[in-house]
Amino acid sequence: MTRKVSVVIEQDERGCYAWCPELKGCQSQGASVEEALVNIREAIELFLETMTAEERSATLSKEILTTAVEVHA
Repeated sequence: MTRKVSVVIEQDERGCYAWCPELKGCQSQGASVEEALVNIREAIELFLETMTAEERSATLSKEILTTAVEVHA
């Protein structure tokens, strides 16, 4: 079964850091956004293998919404 999982990628001068809000502790990194995406996909799949079907279903039923807001700085 294919499911969608939220991924956040933060980029700085050292590369990209990726993490999954639905799966606490599931994170990875890469030299580029593309590499970070490949790495986090693998990390998510491995992370999900450690969960029971019930845990996966409950965890992946969460909906994570992201947006950007303007602030005065």
